[in-house]
Amino acid sequence: MKRVFGLFEAAFDALYLIVAFGIGFFLLFAEARSPVRLLAGVAALVLGIGDLFHLVPRMAVIVARREEIFRSHLGRGKQIASITMTVFYLLLWQILRYVVRSDGYEFWDFAIYFLAMVRIALCLLPQNRWRDRYPPVAWGVWRNIPFFMLGIAVAWRFYLVRNAVPALRPMWLAIVLSFACYLPVVLWSNRNPKIGMLMFPKTCAYLWMLAMFLFL
Repeated sequence: MKRVFGLFEAAFDALYLIVAFGIGFFLLFAEARSPVRLLAGVAALVLGIGDLFHLVPRMAVIVARREEIFRSHLGRGKQIASITMTVFYLLLWQILRYVVRSDGYEFWDFAIYFLAMVRIALCLLPQNRWRDRYPPVAWGVWRNIPFFMLGIAVAWRFYLVRNAVPALRPMWLAIVLSFACYLPVVLWSNRNPKIGMLMFPKTCAYLWMLAMFLFL
C-alpha cells in the first residue's frame, strides 16, 4: 500500500511539473502576448524550475527506494525551491502592481521586498542544515515566518482589489489555502509524517493560481 501511494505521489508530482511548465511556455510564446501574460509566464516557470530541483530527487527516491543516495540532492532541492517560491510571490506581487495601477503602494512595495530578502537570506544560512536527514525544526520555523508574512500581505492586497481584475478574483483564496496547508507541514510533519499529505492540496492551490494566469 505504501508503495502504491509512493507511485501515486511520483505521478502527481510529474503531472504538476508538466502543467506548470506547459502554462509557463504557453504564456511566453502564445500569440496573444501582453506584458502581464509574459510576467505570469516567467512566474510559472520560476515556480516549476524551483520545484523541479526538489521533486525530481523526491521521485527518484520513490522509484529507487534509496533515500540515502539522494539525500543531498533532496536537501539542496528544498533550499532552491524555498528561494524560488519566494521569487514567485515577488512576481505575483508585480503582476498585481501591473494590473492595478495605483499610487500609495510604496509601503507595500518596501514591505514585500524586505520580507522576501529576509526569507532568502535565512534560507541561505548553513544553520538550516538542508542536507541532514532531520534538519532543525526551529530553523524551519524561523525561515518561514517572513514567508508567511509575505504570503499574508500579498493575499490581503489581492483580496482588497479582487473585483478589479476578474481573472484574479480568487487569487487571495488560493494563496490562503496554500499557506493553510503548508503551515501544519512546517510545524508538525517531523512528528507525524502523514501530515505531509497536505502538500497535495497545497500543490493544487498553486496549480489553481497558474490556471488563473491563462485568463489574464
